[in-house]
Amino acid sequence: MTGDALVRREIRIPAGTDDQLDAWVYLPDRPGTVPVVVMAHGIGGIKAGGLAPFAQRFASNGFAAVVFDYRHWGESTGRPRQFLSIRRQLEDYRSALTWARTRDEFDASRMFVWGTSFAGMHIVELAASEPGLAGAIAQCPLVDGLAGLTNIPVARGLRLTAHALADLAGSVFGRPPRYLPISVPPGQLGVIATDDAMVGMARLDPGNGSWSNEITARSLLDVTLHRPVKHARNARCPLLIVVAEHDTMAPTGPALAAATNAPLGELYRSRGGHYDVYAGGLDHENVLRVETSFLQRHSETPTR
Repeated sequence: MTGDALVRREIRIPAGTDDQLDAWVYLPDRPGTVPVVVMAHGIGGIKAGGLAPFAQRFASNGFAAVVFDYRHWGESTGRPRQFLSIRRQLEDYRSALTWARTRDEFDASRMFVWGTSFAGMHIVELAASEPGLAGAIAQCPLVDGLAGLTNIPVARGLRLTAHALADLAGSVFGRPPRYLPISVPPGQLGVIATDDAMVGMARLDPGNGSWSNEITARSLLDVTLHRPVKHARNARCPLLIVVAEHDTMAPTGPALAAATNAPLGELYRSRGGHYDVYAGGLDHENVLRVETSFLQRHSETPTR
């Protein structure tokens, strides 16, 4: 375990009918019940890929952090592997929240959700629909799948769609999944082909063989029509949205609109690009400071 005076436990959380989420629980070194942040990664990401610095900072400031892998990813169960389902990922957040509410060491009135990149979709959805949250943090979020589609050149979008439809058709007949690479250099066929895609991959790959840079092609069909930005005005809790100044992956317009439309919305414009919020990035320390401050302020006056 890294980080002075912190404890990290490895646990399994029941999810769905018979699956389990693999999770880390970071605990601060202080007595009594503590506020808790439930955390997960973006598209194709696993908890070992860059989430520890955030969880460690939160824990060092008095917050427990429950960091989990979605079903089908990382050390969690679920078949096929590397399959993305928005419905299931939202269910996984709720499974982790339900588990956390049963724990005596956590203060259920001071419970937060945190998500980065694609998980920003889930965070906005949860802020609008999950009762009892003290706050929510969406970091460099994709909150409008249709707007994200407009970032993709037409020819590449058609090729990706063809792979996705072929994979979906194959699944009906029990064929093995078709996979696409997630991060690729510009000009190659993959989900993320921005100028900084390989920088992001270097920052988020755990480097221990626990992560593969691929996703089932059919997963892409679940993304484009999901638009939780429309629900931001219904957010029930304080919602911090961190928007990178030069984000080439997640369109910034919808994220800014979500921060504006949320009744208790807050905005931080981070320096640099989509991957500069992570360790090694241009604005990592500032993002940690802003997010920790948000948690501290809203744990003092929880929203019920």
